[in-house]
This record gives sequence, structure tokens and C-alpha cells, in this order.
Amino acid sequence: MALIVQKYGGTSVGNPERIKNVARRVAKFKAQGHQVVVVVSAMSGETNRLIQLAQQIQQHPDPRELDVIISTGEQVTIGLLTLALKELGLKAKSYTGGQVKILTDSAFTKARIVSIDEIYTDVDGVYTTDPRVVPEARRLKTITFEEMLEMASLGSKVLQIRSVEFAGKYKVKLRVLSSFEEEGDGTLITFEDEDKMEQAIISGIAFNRDEAKITVIGVPDKPGIAYQILGPVSDANIDVDMIIQNVGMDGTTDFSFTVHRNDFTKAMDLLKSKVQPHIGARDVMGDNKTAKVSVVGVGMRSHVGIASKMFRTLAEEGINIQMISTSEIKISVVIDEKYLELAVRVLHKAFDLDQEDA
Repeated sequence: MALIVQKYGGTSVGNPERIKNVARRVAKFKAQGHQVVVVVSAMSGETNRLIQLAQQIQQHPDPRELDVIISTGEQVTIGLLTLALKELGLKAKSYTGGQVKILTDSAFTKARIVSIDEIYTDVDGVYTTDPRVVPEARRLKTITFEEMLEMASLGSKVLQIRSVEFAGKYKVKLRVLSSFEEEGDGTLITFEDEDKMEQAIISGIAFNRDEAKITVIGVPDKPGIAYQILGPVSDANIDVDMIIQNVGMDGTTDFSFTVHRNDFTKAMDLLKSKVQPHIGARDVMGDNKTAKVSVVGVGMRSHVGIASKMFRTLAEEGINIQMISTSEIKISVVIDEKYLELAVRVLHKAFDLDQEDA
């Protein structure tokens, strides 16, 4: 017997049939002798039908011994799922995040929380890229924790980055499965396969449409200037992603960085009203129509030519690169948003990600 922790996204609990499907899946694990904890997101769509489901369920006893515990911040969803489980004869009780002591920091929409072992979503695994952009995208059988962390942080929507970080820290393998399918292997997130360490593998193409680029022009080229620009931005709880400082000329330089598009106006106002006059910068310019595209793969550690292939592929399509950021296992570029889908498609093809042995 094991302790099974399951996470279901909002689409998975979006209507009465999906609620019942989740309940049946939970019951299946309980029947196998496991202890089960379920975490559900806020339901997406069809709220009225969910209310009707609750009205249809007449018997909902409150036994002392529980088979299933359900936890989330979405009170309506956990209540309805609890009723559905009780209709199947299981003893269940719902708790909010606060009731089970899931604590977060105070950063609104960016809070860090404790995470989970097993995730059910509305897709059957992790793909080489978004199939809505590239129909040839394929499901990955396995991916490393490092690769998944990069892809989640770079814009892949399947997993919340904290869940991957937590599982990797405690060496707990993580499997992504579809809540709509009874069978299937999904994608296993695990440790690096030594047999594949020497292969020039790119695991996926991640992208983020929500990038905004800001450039502070004509700042004094002296020690501490980066802190004087980014310190107030950080104090305003604005996350900064990619950063570039140009080579100084005549005692000044230009300083560029990216933020989430939702923070663009706030950051621009802060820089123009407080930072620019304080440091004596000539101007502050911004562009909230940019996007980030990244190639991710552990094969970059031992193989050269990945960056040049990426840059050549984009150049052949006339796509200008505005910023570049690299790590051991990823290369990210900022481009004009209008070229995003084209960039993802050509890079996916260039790195043979539609091939099973890619």
C-alpha cells in the first residue's frame, strides 16, 4: 500500500461527467489498497451543471474514518468531488489549503506552495512543444527533472514549476497522465539516463507569448548601475527574466531586460518616474509585443553546434533575434511576437523533434 497524491487541473473537473470520472479514478486507486490524497483546481466552465450535480446527490454521510482526503483552495470543486466520492461509497472529506496547512508567501499570483507526487491533466503527457502550434509534436516517454524545470519555467503549461522542483529535490519520480483516459503511460519525469548522455538530444521547444522588453538608454557605465535599475523593480515584486548590458561608450551604456507582459506598464511607470531621474538615464523605451522561444535538452552539455543551428534556422526565415540567454541545457531568444509560431515550427522541424528517436 502506498500514499498516492493526485492533482487534477480545472479542465479535468469542468463538468459533472468529469467530476464523476475523477471520482471513479480515485475509487480505483483506493480499491487497490492505497491511501489517496486529491488536489483539485478551480473548475473551468459549466458551473451551473456542477451545482445541479450537487443537488442530485441526496446522501452524503459524514463518517469518522476517511478513505479519501481532498485538498485545494477551490471550495466549490472540493465539495462537489467529495459528494461524488460519497455517492460511490467512499468516505471522503474536503479541506481547503489553509485547513491542511498548505502555506504560501504573500506574493499575489506568484506565491510558492508545497507540491505533489502525481499529476492528472487534460493532456496525456509532456509534448515536444504545443500541439496546437505544431501538429507533429509528439508525446515524450521520459524527460529529466532539469529539462522539465526549464520547460515549465520557459512557458510550457502542463506542469507548475514548483511541483517539478519539489519532486526533484526529494528524488520522487513524477508521471503526467491524462484524466480523460483510463490507460496510458503518459510522460515520466525522472533522472538523467546515462545511456543517453552522449546523444545530441533536444527534448522540446518551449515558448512564452507574455514577454515584454524594456531598455534603459544612456545610463552611466559604472559599478552598481544594474542594482540601481533592478533593485526598485524587484522591490515592486516584478520578476525580471533576461538581462543584457551593452558595451559602454563615452561613459554610458544601454541596459535591457524582460518582464512579464502583465508587469510591463507598472515597470515602465516605475522606471520613468523614479529610476530614470535618479540615475540620470537619457530615456526608457519598451516593447510589449515580444515573445521568448527556447530549445531545451541535456544533450547540449556534451555537443556543440546547437546554438548555431538554432540561429541559422531563424535567420533563414528572416526572424531577428533581439536577446539571447543560455544555460547548460537551454538556449532562449527574444523575438517579435508576430514570428513566434513560425519560429516554433521551424525549430521543431530543424531539430527532428517529430521523429520518435529524436
